[in-house]
Amino acid sequence: MWSLDAPYTGGVIPAKAAFRALLPVLERGVSALDRAASAFLQPRRARGKLLLQPYVGWGTPGSVEVSGRVLLPRTMRPPQTGDPRLRNVRNALRRLFSREVGGIGVTGTLGDVQARAVSDFDGYFTLTFTPRAPLSPGWHEAALCLDGRQGTTTARVQVVAEARFGIISDLDDTVIQSDVTSVPRMLLTVLTGNARTRSPFPGVSALYRALTHSEQERNPIFYVSSSPWNFFDLLLHFLSYRHIPLGPLFLRNWGVDLLAGHGSYKHTVIERLLTRFPHLPFVLIGDSGEKDPEIYAEVVRRWPQRILGVYIRDVTAGHRDQGIMALRDEVRRAGVDLVLAGDSLNAASHAMSLGLITPDGYRGVLESVTRPA
Repeated sequence: MWSLDAPYTGGVIPAKAAFRALLPVLERGVSALDRAASAFLQPRRARGKLLLQPYVGWGTPGSVEVSGRVLLPRTMRPPQTGDPRLRNVRNALRRLFSREVGGIGVTGTLGDVQARAVSDFDGYFTLTFTPRAPLSPGWHEAALCLDGRQGTTTARVQVVAEARFGIISDLDDTVIQSDVTSVPRMLLTVLTGNARTRSPFPGVSALYRALTHSEQERNPIFYVSSSPWNFFDLLLHFLSYRHIPLGPLFLRNWGVDLLAGHGSYKHTVIERLLTRFPHLPFVLIGDSGEKDPEIYAEVVRRWPQRILGVYIRDVTAGHRDQGIMALRDEVRRAGVDLVLAGDSLNAASHAMSLGLITPDGYRGVLESVTRPA
């Protein structure tokens, strides 16, 4: 019997190779069906009430990007810790099966400039602002509205100029406990929880606050995750409720592009951030559950002078450790430490040794990790 990873030497095509060959065909077919359905449904959706959902904007003093999505409204009560699981399941399904609306004009105002875009057939839009005068570093607000409709929506925008370093972090099983190494447990966790019942890892809030708040200025944080954009509001509420620093979220379009794996997607986003902020070094934080160690090792190969450290939360069994240790040795030869951390305190200890967080920041993580539940 052929192994999925065995080299092909003739005869029957291995399953993995066959799937890879078939994937582009599946993507084109599903995309064509999606576009046909959208062409029929979306003009009808556009006649009713619409929801304008902005994401967290980001950029430099001279150029800012704000993305979002136009959807039909969903009926969901604000999450509570006592919500029954069945209600959480219904809300998760409402998010997953969103009803997007394309062809809708969106206008945004940031300071003294405006930008306009039209939502695509998945409902997504991106506004690009070029301020007349450079924006100050920190947080700003952009006002967004749908063309021809009343009401405005506010998007928060992070403007980055000078900082000691930036942080790029995964979310699932790095910040928020998701059990991605087990599909049944992951589905149970994701579908039956909400923004207030989902659990962060102990100490992660204190660690991220210590990393982002230096003595002189705030270090920006960016979240790069394979979670679908459909869960944006849940993740945003989770970060706020758990007092985890806010930053732009880079998620994925729910659909056939999720079948292609998340490695190339995450690598592309990280490369974009490194290019957009050429003078900013970064700390990379992920977990051992998927491919974060391999992705981050490749980033170090390409940008060895830009990466200050790599922290991998250990959420897998021992068989994974050997491969990660080999990657650790490789990136160490490039002058970068890769730390396989059992908990937030291990990462905080190493970060303090590099001067990335202060002793007070470390003590905050220690108190958070050892605090009785």
